[in-house]
Amino acid sequence: MWLGIDIGTGGSRALLVDGNGRVVAAHTVAHEDMVQHQPLWAEQRPENWWDAAVAAIRGVLAQSGISGAQIQGIGLSGQMHGLVILDDANRVIRPSLIWCDQRSQAQVDWVNQTVGKAKVLACIANPVLTGFTLPKLLWVRDNEPAQYERIRKVLLPKDYVRFRLTGEFATEVSDASGTALFDVVNRRWSFDLADAVGVDRAFLPACYESSEISGRITAEVAALTGLAAGTPVVGGGGDQAASAVGNGIVAPGIVSCTLGTSGVVFAHMEQVQYDPAGRVHTFCHAVKGKWHVMGVTQGAGLSLQWFRNQLAPGVDYNDLMAEAATAPAGSQGLYWLPYLMGERTPHLDATARGGWFGLTNSHRRADLIRALIEGVSYSQKDCLDIIESLGVEVASVRASGGGAKSPFWRQILADVFNKPVVTLESQEGSALGAALLAMVGTGEYADVPEVCAAVIRENARAEPQATVSPIYARGHATYQALYPALKNLT
Repeated sequence: MWLGIDIGTGGSRALLVDGNGRVVAAHTVAHEDMVQHQPLWAEQRPENWWDAAVAAIRGVLAQSGISGAQIQGIGLSGQMHGLVILDDANRVIRPSLIWCDQRSQAQVDWVNQTVGKAKVLACIANPVLTGFTLPKLLWVRDNEPAQYERIRKVLLPKDYVRFRLTGEFATEVSDASGTALFDVVNRRWSFDLADAVGVDRAFLPACYESSEISGRITAEVAALTGLAAGTPVVGGGGDQAASAVGNGIVAPGIVSCTLGTSGVVFAHMEQVQYDPAGRVHTFCHAVKGKWHVMGVTQGAGLSLQWFRNQLAPGVDYNDLMAEAATAPAGSQGLYWLPYLMGERTPHLDATARGGWFGLTNSHRRADLIRALIEGVSYSQKDCLDIIESLGVEVASVRASGGGAKSPFWRQILADVFNKPVVTLESQEGSALGAALLAMVGTGEYADVPEVCAAVIRENARAEPQATVSPIYARGHATYQALYPALKNLT
């Protein structure tokens, strides 16, 4: 048996799989809500992630009835970009500024002015963005200098859990790629950039390939969780790279669309390519020696969650989807801009604002919901178009994440993308990908493509509708015109 642990935004999930990649048991423990002291700020407590991970591990062992000794390896996945800072006693110094925190625009501007955008791109193959880890670290340096002086180690969310599991300070290439301190082309820390911005090299943990063993379960953790001391823990992956492994996006031609709190369109690359404008991210893949490109919608599932929490409290998501399905395609000319937490692809604008455009007296709540789903889908189409412009082949799109559980949303994606959208037998994504990486790391399979070919199977397919896709092609063009028209008004 192999265990995948995913440290998400909403909760930690432990997933147990057998040698055929079949899910044996799974257990999720919710996290505390993110704290937003100001608009566009977002923090979580790393200690809460650890407590949830421990409870998830205990829960999955209890549910399955197996002992920790039967687990041959463990893989980790987690939300990317979050800043975890530890002092010389290995204690968390302050709550983590997580992936959607947008407070660090001044620090991004400082890096671009001090280092230069061209040198940044040469160092890390990406622009520096507010969502990435480095600007968050610099924000602490600029605004909480006493806290910054205490820093001895900087970790990403899943890697804090790795430290608690194994006692090792380590990360892996896919998650490190999103720090803005990593040389993506050469798969190593960019000490040139760290030195240029004054970040101590000693802050950075050891870095592994995603299927390499990075540590082993300690005796203390074994007593706490029921795992066996000495169980190997592999590098794992950032949530998007791990999800791509879980969805089999490990060869050319197949692209994934993951609709979680954020939305991500993800494609495998054999060689490094990147968008000169930085609208999509080029990172190291969790497949050894390979890369990936991805575009990100900050407020994908977050848009629907916001709508439910604020305008339809207590209503089940399935009921919201059923209501949206009663509205016509195009939502009677109503558009949703999903910029609740700024935006990455294609605008790179931390100050972008969301909302509906085109509202009239004739619109019903169903139109508002459908427009929201269509707006997120249009944003994901922006991502797909840029990826295709880089020469990436897209024959079909594999959908996963909470939003992809809805056949209605999957059909909208197929119509907006004008490509087949498929789902898999397993919708586990990140946690499954982490477990598959552990299977490779412990020698059960030779490499990641081999394990994906053996265990991943498609089960449903939505084809684009000839009568609907043209409606969405026109709608997408209007959607794309709204941001530049409204940008200077926010």
